[in-house]
Amino acid sequence: MNSTFTTILRIILGLALLVFGLNKFLTFIPMFDMAPATSNFLDSLETSGYSYILSTVAILEILVGILLLLKKWVPFALILLAPISINILLFHIFLDVSGLAVAVAIVAINIILIYKYWKSYRPLFQ
Repeated sequence: MNSTFTTILRIILGLALLVFGLNKFLTFIPMFDMAPATSNFLDSLETSGYSYILSTVAILEILVGILLLLKKWVPFALILLAPISINILLFHIFLDVSGLAVAVAIVAINIILIYKYWKSYRPLFQ
């Protein structure tokens, strides 16, 4: 669990989540022209009043990123991140293909780290 490879992946994932989560609040990475489907989706969230979900996801990304960087509750953080990372992947597959490489990397690193910490999850399946 504490190999150099695992540590590097954990830090990369933690930094990515922290940066992209903070960007949702501070917007220091500019958003370029969005595809019409992406714009429609975000507009529908805003119109329906459900746009707070994006803030909730951002807060969870920041929280998970901090936990991963501090190496606190890493197995819990990875499981908390699993549905978020799948949602990020699906968003980029169906709505914004330009960010697909980063989404695939996040999902892949999450899966690798869950595998590396599998010993922590074993009691859940007994």
